Amino acid sequence: MFGVEDEPLAARMRPRTVDEFVGQEHVLGPGRLLRRAILADRLSSVIFHGPPGTGKTTLAQVIAGSTQADFVALNAVLSGVKDLREQVAAAAERQQLGRRTLLFVDEVHRFNKAQQDALLPSVEAGVVTFIGATTQNPYFEVIPALVSRSRVFQLLPLGRAELTRIARAALHDPERGFGKRDVQIDEDALDHLVSVASGDARSLLNALELAVVTTEPAADGTVRIDRTIAEESIQRRAVLYDKEGDAHFDVISAFIKSVRGSDPDAALYWLAKMVHAGEDPRFVLRRLRILAAEDIGLAEPNALVHTEAAAQAFEAVGMPEGRYHLAQATLYLANAPKSNSAMAFFAALEAVENEARGEVPSHLKDASRDAQGFGHGQGYLYPHAYRDHFVAQQYLPDALQGRLFYQPSDQGAEAAVRAEVARRREAQLAAMLDDDAHAPPEILSWSPGDAARDRWAARTLSGRGERIVRLRDEAFARLDLARHHLILDLSGGSGWTTFEALRRSPDGQTWAVADDEQAAATIRGQTEALPELERPIVRIGRRASPSGAVQDAAPFDRVLALRLLGATREVGELAAELAALLAPGGRILFGDPLLADSSRLTEVADLSELPARLVDALQVAEEAAYQRSSDPRFAYTPERATEQLEAHGLRVERSDRSRLEERRSLPSRAFDVWFAAGAPFHERLVAAGLSHDELARLEARLRAALQDRESGWSTPWAWLRVGRASDE
Repeated sequence: MFGVEDEPLAARMRPRTVDEFVGQEHVLGPGRLLRRAILADRLSSVIFHGPPGTGKTTLAQVIAGSTQADFVALNAVLSGVKDLREQVAAAAERQQLGRRTLLFVDEVHRFNKAQQDALLPSVEAGVVTFIGATTQNPYFEVIPALVSRSRVFQLLPLGRAELTRIARAALHDPERGFGKRDVQIDEDALDHLVSVASGDARSLLNALELAVVTTEPAADGTVRIDRTIAEESIQRRAVLYDKEGDAHFDVISAFIKSVRGSDPDAALYWLAKMVHAGEDPRFVLRRLRILAAEDIGLAEPNALVHTEAAAQAFEAVGMPEGRYHLAQATLYLANAPKSNSAMAFFAALEAVENEARGEVPSHLKDASRDAQGFGHGQGYLYPHAYRDHFVAQQYLPDALQGRLFYQPSDQGAEAAVRAEVARRREAQLAAMLDDDAHAPPEILSWSPGDAARDRWAARTLSGRGERIVRLRDEAFARLDLARHHLILDLSGGSGWTTFEALRRSPDGQTWAVADDEQAAATIRGQTEALPELERPIVRIGRRASPSGAVQDAAPFDRVLALRLLGATREVGELAAELAALLAPGGRILFGDPLLADSSRLTEVADLSELPARLVDALQVAEEAAYQRSSDPRFAYTPERATEQLEAHGLRVERSDRSRLEERRSLPSRAFDVWFAAGAPFHERLVAAGLSHDELARLEARLRAALQDRESGWSTPWAWLRVGRASDE
């Protein structure tokens, strides 16, 4: 007969009570439900789920030693439906006698569906209290009906401190362990056994037992276990890897840098070293999740999805098969295109922390609470109402307009959206910074108290992003660029033409004169991701007198000047400066809106319900505004400009016109400005003899026809292609 000493050390050292049980404090700690249920002998059906050696079977035996009920154990590998039915029948008989039965099924996942179904009726009827143990995820491997009638407890791999405590208890226990022997184990040997055991107490005790019983005692009877014996006992050579020391951090660093550097071979090597040394696979998967977003991001959007799927699969499968999922996630990320554009968040965070408070623009504020009193939400353009579900408008606070955080990479899937991001950003920035309101400024931007707010009202009159793109295309169709051209962009604003010049003349060079530091910073920020030699040269200066800003530049092959000629009073001085900046055969393209010929309110709005007297007064007031002589833009004609240019050494070789058609929606704020008492437009209507009631009726009709409703507007543009007269 075999005695207790003939049992393996792991069996002998099994805890006999809850107090002796080591680990799993999250379910067995003081006050925990499972501990209270065991001590009170009130256990309901449970399933213990966890990797090998975490105490599932041991916990079942602790329950067996603590309960007054009959405890029956089956192993699903060795038992079948016949054995199960026999035990259930015996339990039913005991139930008739008032006795309870706890039925423990080890490795319950090995039961097939039919076998698990056979167990279900007795659990439902309370004939047995079911205790299941499985290394597999019960939500996948146990039938849902049985899981739903059981409380699932997940047992985790034991920690280093817990394994060390178990090993020392085995060495010092005189009854069940080696306490009667003089066993001395070196710290590095014990540390190696604990590390390689990877949270498995059974594996640790088996290795410790093998080391003790196979080592010859010294002359004094001492059994000494050193590192070499420990390695042989657990049949794995030690890897230089201390999870609390430098090696741990060095190896994980090498692993992450190998994946980031797209070296799958090195990545697999460092992964294997960590797994071999007993590193927690969940730690590795956590780092891979971070890397998927930090170093790959939008270059391969599926990287994070794939890594998360691998992590979930690992939880369902566990070790050792879970190594496949570790390897697959590692290889996927190592081979994926790389982008760290998500780091843009930290640039935004720095702006939040270090810069002035950014107020939410009024049109972005919640309109549900105070739109009536403060105008919150007014002027917001709903993107889905526009083509391609996009419309350019202000989203950043005023102080951060033009600030760029996100820089799309040219890698993988992100490269496909890079051009679109740039196109929309150009339209966005142009709509925010360019000043080309179609209607007279005295109408659109007069206010007794808030000029900035009124300028915003002027800017949001339309989906200007789309219009700007069309205008840009019109200009470059006439500019006739070559890849090698040296270009000077005098269009100002946010650089929406500068970016296109860079794209069309990649082998040349583009210079831009910006009106102020904000516009210059916008252009530089948009292009900072480009190699330095491919970026535009941006200078701050007067567009009407650019020679000082570009005095160190070579002669230009092309000069693009939009909305410049019509706004310049001294055309002769501008012509002389530009002629001096042109290379032989160089050309200048001027493009200016003919604001005096653009659409009128009386042409766009349906005013058929109004008396002719009100319509006539509106037309007179509007024409008076457009005929203001103080603003040269409204007096500009290409014929007069041609005379002035040719009188100062330039030759107009082509003059033509185009008409920019667009859909525009007028915000409520525009009407507030126009009809405010004291505003020039209001005063002209009063001067035309309109009464207070007539003014109110006219305003109501215009709002009904145009406010927040898209209407067709038209603005003609004049184009002049110019060269030096001396080049003929």
